[in-house]
Amino acid sequence: MSKCDYCGIHACSKGDIEKFPANCPSRDEELQQQSKILYQEEENHKIAYHSAMLNAYGRERKTRVEETIEFLKACGYRHIGVAFCHGLRKETKIFTNLLRENGFQVTAIICKNCALPKESLGIDTSNPRLDKKTLCNPIGQALFLNQMKTEFNILLGLCVGHDTLFMKYSEAPTTVLAVKDRVTGHNPLVPLYLEESFYKQILHEEKKD
Repeated sequence: MSKCDYCGIHACSKGDIEKFPANCPSRDEELQQQSKILYQEEENHKIAYHSAMLNAYGRERKTRVEETIEFLKACGYRHIGVAFCHGLRKETKIFTNLLRENGFQVTAIICKNCALPKESLGIDTSNPRLDKKTLCNPIGQALFLNQMKTEFNILLGLCVGHDTLFMKYSEAPTTVLAVKDRVTGHNPLVPLYLEESFYKQILHEEKKD
């Protein structure tokens, strides 16, 4: 079983084939050949090529926002879909204005589209802990952008699971600009950085006698 997360060699990053561990996925010739073939498909090749070039020349010098805009330009995408969270309306407006300033056609759709009541999923709204807001509708966001024939979609702040459903139904290739994490100011890596300090007791379930 592959355990890349515990590998202390990471020979793959240097292309040192002789040092690949016995259980390394890089040794699966059939699997790797299949991936190499798929990279030759036109859109896959375009995305992979420009991602690699952006990584090579923009590393540690460009923000995610800058990289996203540069990537879209390099790939030749013109009509961009933005599926965003109701809670990040301000950030979305700033970002979509930047996209338009850079010459892109933008179609944005909010997570609360359709105003679906929570009861439609069988949720008991009599619980006082539940807010009375309508459901998020990521499937509706994806279907709408499909209908608008966007060439590339960007997720901005969708919740865990909602992003899953959007990507499941989106016909256009998709990237994520930001994810939802209300506690950390939408920086979900904070608990990992503080895993041995502030979040130690929270993340690690203590053994009970």
